[in-house]
Amino acid sequence: MEKIHLEYPAQQPAARATHVGVVGSGDLEVLAEPGESGKTVIDIRTSVDGSGPVWTAQLARLFAAGRLPAVKLEINDFGATPGVVQMRIAQALEEIGHA
Repeated sequence: MEKIHLEYPAQQPAARATHVGVVGSGDLEVLAEPGESGKTVIDIRTSVDGSGPVWTAQLARLFAAGRLPAVKLEINDFGATPGVVQMRIAQALEEIGHA
């Protein structure tokens, strides 16, 4: 199991918390809660060792610009594809009020 910690700039904190997805074969869950103003913190636990560079590249495309609300994300992965990762994070952002 690999643990990855990432931080990105952000706007004001999200308005609410949410939980999307499930941990299961080829899937992942995302737990999101309002973060500290100006900062998004992402903690990932994945069953795929050595996947840090893929996670870093994919999440940098979403969060590096700092245009999203500040959130604290906990991601629990069981081998999800990049498409599933993007879909689950999009679901979480939609549920916290940022489409």
